[in-house]
Amino acid sequence: MNAYLSTLRPALVSTALLTVLLGGVYPAATTALLNLGFHDQAQGSLIRSPTGQVIGSKLIGQNFDQPRYLWGRLSATSPTPYNAGASSGSNFGANNPALLTAVKARIAALKAADPNNKAVIPVDLVTASGSGLDPEISPAAAAYQVDRIAKARAVSPEVVRAAIAKSTKGRAFGILGEPRVNVLEVNLRLDGLLT
Repeated sequence: MNAYLSTLRPALVSTALLTVLLGGVYPAATTALLNLGFHDQAQGSLIRSPTGQVIGSKLIGQNFDQPRYLWGRLSATSPTPYNAGASSGSNFGANNPALLTAVKARIAALKAADPNNKAVIPVDLVTASGSGLDPEISPAAAAYQVDRIAKARAVSPEVVRAAIAKSTKGRAFGILGEPRVNVLEVNLRLDGLLT
């Protein structure tokens, strides 16, 4: 019995100590440090209205389908688009008929919204991202939509291009990734809620 207790006691003490350290102290310390050094990112990169109300996050896409807004990538989350609690890819392979059906439906929606646009549709406007929550599109995908948005808002295409330019980010460190446009930021700028 003593051998059993002498083995059990260190195991229980180690478990309790590691639980306190790794389940409490470490998360609290890293949260405090990140809030000091990177407050905006630690709080979810939230976008607020001029009155301080949270509108969304720079990191999670939102569903825009009215012609007056810039449209983002398709969301693979269900039952509602851009549901952060259901993040996942569609897992449709290139030969999956469901992928082809979704792409054809999106192409039809883009052409119906802007029938005079004869430009090639960028691939990121007709496919979902790996997470289903992508908040950004390529500059080509944003440029494809300029005339539709300008016409729906009765503004000059230059106004739309300026909002896109302000919301475009280049490659990280000049070499990593691709240039990208944050869809929510563009739409808030067009609505006058973000400068």
